[in-house]
Amino acid sequence: MTRKFLTYVALSLMCLTPLYAQDPVDTTGPDDLPVPEPGQDLPRERRAQAGFKFLSVSPDARAAAMGDAYSALRVGSSAMFYNPASMAYATRKFQLSAGQIQWIADVTYNMGSVALNTDWGVFGLSMVAVDYGDFERTIRADNEKGFLDVGTYSPSAWAIGLGYARAITDRFSVGGNIRIAKQSFGDVPVGLEGTSPVNKSFSERSTIVDFGVLYWTGYKSLTLALNTRNFSQENKYSEESFELPLTFRMGLAMDLIDFTDMDKDTHSIILSVDTERPRDFSEQVKVGVDYTIMKTLSLRAGYVTPTDEQGISLGVGFGRDLGSLALRVDYAYTDFGVFDGVNRLTLQAGF
Repeated sequence: MTRKFLTYVALSLMCLTPLYAQDPVDTTGPDDLPVPEPGQDLPRERRAQAGFKFLSVSPDARAAAMGDAYSALRVGSSAMFYNPASMAYATRKFQLSAGQIQWIADVTYNMGSVALNTDWGVFGLSMVAVDYGDFERTIRADNEKGFLDVGTYSPSAWAIGLGYARAITDRFSVGGNIRIAKQSFGDVPVGLEGTSPVNKSFSERSTIVDFGVLYWTGYKSLTLALNTRNFSQENKYSEESFELPLTFRMGLAMDLIDFTDMDKDTHSIILSVDTERPRDFSEQVKVGVDYTIMKTLSLRAGYVTPTDEQGISLGVGFGRDLGSLALRVDYAYTDFGVFDGVNRLTLQAGF
């Protein structure tokens, strides 16, 4: 089994590694760019150079409370937002999840996912929609104020996807998503025709692919994961093209109760660690802990480093089985420094 897993991992890495091959920085830019030696490439880091950044926001409250160290955990339909391969071990025939995020600057995210467990694997559907609110817009004009008020506009963004996961063995699973994402800035005034504004619509749609693998090592509960998200072609609103926030992630998770004599039906202390390489930021380490008692009450904490403003995340969850129906509610709070804290609430049901 180990040889088969290593083969799967090698094939996955060969598929995923080219996704991070980026062209060197253009040497014809500003004068302060470093001049490379012959045969030497310029630095490839591209901070804040990705579009569709709403795809980088963690929508699930439990995952966010654990610092997004979530790729190696066996979860339900919410796995489509992290590592779709972990959806393969769904314990319920049908599961759904819905939630909301009160993001910084009064931006609201709404999410939902469903998963159906069949003899041919687990099929899923996921959705994220962003409400940025209303913005006043003006255009320069030759009047006393120097501008003309042309009403309000409402930017929007959404992504909807189909997911599939299958357990190849009782230890190894694969999964993937195909998503359609769109971001719109609405009708933007670009000039005047007489005294009337001339509007132009700026929106872009993209097809996205996610892929992941999950492997239980056989050593106690230790689980390993590899996954990549937001793989897509370049996009362009008007003139300048941009890339999506592609990420590659490796993770591990384990129940620390394995090292004690405590009853695992009463206590669970899951430690999860992910390392992530984003296209538009430095490599990050994400660490999360989930303590659950009596399979009912969960207390969580997580941390990501390095970040600019994001601090510690804390969360709580409560779940009950009512016959064949399983219900759970999760809440997470994330400190964002100079910004207001971010609140997440997720409701889940399975049967």
